[in-house]
Amino acid sequence: MASGVLLSVIGAVQYGTSKVFYKVVPHFDTEGFRQYIHQVMALFGHTGKEVGLVADRSGIHRAHKLASTLTHWHEQFRLYLLPARCGHHRNPIEGFWRVLKDRIGAGRCLPDLHQLYQRTRRVLMDHQARPIYEFHW
Repeated sequence: MASGVLLSVIGAVQYGTSKVFYKVVPHFDTEGFRQYIHQVMALFGHTGKEVGLVADRSGIHRAHKLASTLTHWHEQFRLYLLPARCGHHRNPIEGFWRVLKDRIGAGRCLPDLHQLYQRTRRVLMDHQARPIYEFHW
């Protein structure tokens, strides 16, 4: 197998609970993010409260392809884009990503993509049972 195989995880943390809602995808792109927003809204859209998602200013988070999704959920969903170069301290999920990468051994060689996927899922599921990272708001 060729080196450099990537696995992407899209995720958000629920304010006040430290629960992480994630999706493992082979490649993170605007379409994957758009689908993730729909998944988040399927979980939280019925609460009657606005759902806010904080994101960095990556091109994926600002793409025009998101317009129809944002319009569809405009009454219930708000995407908050962090200021440019604000650092990771304003987005609590960033600390979680750092710990997750350390736990799964990101950047180290694994025999195949399946093993990376299994290790990633195991760490994410462990977090749900016993947090690997404490979120500070």
